Amino acid sequence: MNRPPLLSIQNLRAWYRPGKHILTDFSIEINAHEAIGLIGLNGAGKTTFLNLLSGLHPHFHADRILVDGCESTFRNPDFKLRRYTVFAEDHSFQYFTFWEYLSYVFAAYGQKIPDVSCLVEGFHFGEYTDMLLKDLSMGNQKKAFLITAFTLKPELLLLDEPVNGLDFASTEYLYQLIAGYKEHGTVLFSSHILESVTLTSDRVLILENGKIRKNFEQEEIDTAKIREALHEETHL
Repeated sequence: MNRPPLLSIQNLRAWYRPGKHILTDFSIEINAHEAIGLIGLNGAGKTTFLNLLSGLHPHFHADRILVDGCESTFRNPDFKLRRYTVFAEDHSFQYFTFWEYLSYVFAAYGQKIPDVSCLVEGFHFGEYTDMLLKDLSMGNQKKAFLITAFTLKPELLLLDEPVNGLDFASTEYLYQLIAGYKEHGTVLFSSHILESVTLTSDRVLILENGKIRKNFEQEEIDTAKIREALHEETHL
């Protein structure tokens, strides 16, 4: 028997002000063990969608939300334990060190902390683990949250503009982690950097005006084709 999608959403609409939708007639199926890249112009709805999945955006309606084929919500306790989000900017827990934040997250998810030395080394983060998050640069704060995410290995990993602030070596390492994440679960990430999605994704979704305008899969994922689709979007 084929497994149902990890997450299925039908006719999602979201807004900040009544009558002005950011997402409209937005339907998507997210399968287990795949990498999906979201790309689009500013204001297309990428961050709003990830905030919805994270349970942070209250103004929405969907005809149906299914998790593993069962009716659910974005704030369902079971679903919350199956996903983790790294936001484009995150100023929470500023008076925690990395170790304190890692311990907090794993306690919240009811898990024991495994060895994180490979990820700490991969992101060249060793000298910053005992510093308060507020004293770290934007890039090193991002590394703290990314290390936590890839250590936790949730079924659904959500990344909003994950390469922002990262140095070249850490960006290359992140690409490897995203591309290999299918072994553990599904990663859904947004980026304005075309390279990010073409190098790592099984599917690339182009968002335009709150809708999925084009869907590129497997061998269809081509930098020139996606750039052309984005170029067309700017002239519609």
